[in-house]
Amino acid sequence: MTRKLSQRISTVLLALALPIAAQAAGLGGAALKQTDTAIAHAGMALGAKELKIAHMHLHHVINCLVGPAGKDFNAHFADPCKGMGQGAIVDAKGNAEAETDLHGALQQAEMGLKTTTLMAAHADARQVMHTLHAAVAAK
Repeated sequence: MTRKLSQRISTVLLALALPIAAQAAGLGGAALKQTDTAIAHAGMALGAKELKIAHMHLHHVINCLVGPAGKDFNAHFADPCKGMGQGAIVDAKGNAEAETDLHGALQQAEMGLKTTTLMAAHADARQVMHTLHAAVAAK
């Protein structure tokens, strides 16, 4: 009985430790917070019922990625990452794999802004989400 309890405790501890270890291997701190917020806004763009709303949320993604000093920052749109850092791309410096993914997500979001149909904007938002998830997991 004690052995089974010990095995169960070990299994529970391992299950709790895996997400923490995965997060530690990827982005951290300010870059992670901003990327998580960008993922949420990509999801909102994906769920938008109007092209205008999808584009607005893609602007939010861009603002979170480049930060207020970034050349692609658009102050006309809200900055949902205000006060979290300098932009996920800036704050991810030193993590080459994550930086590559974040730059890729930025390009995809910019392409999404050029779309003229809601279906195309949704497709770009979906790709942005996928790439941002890869950035979070980057080592």
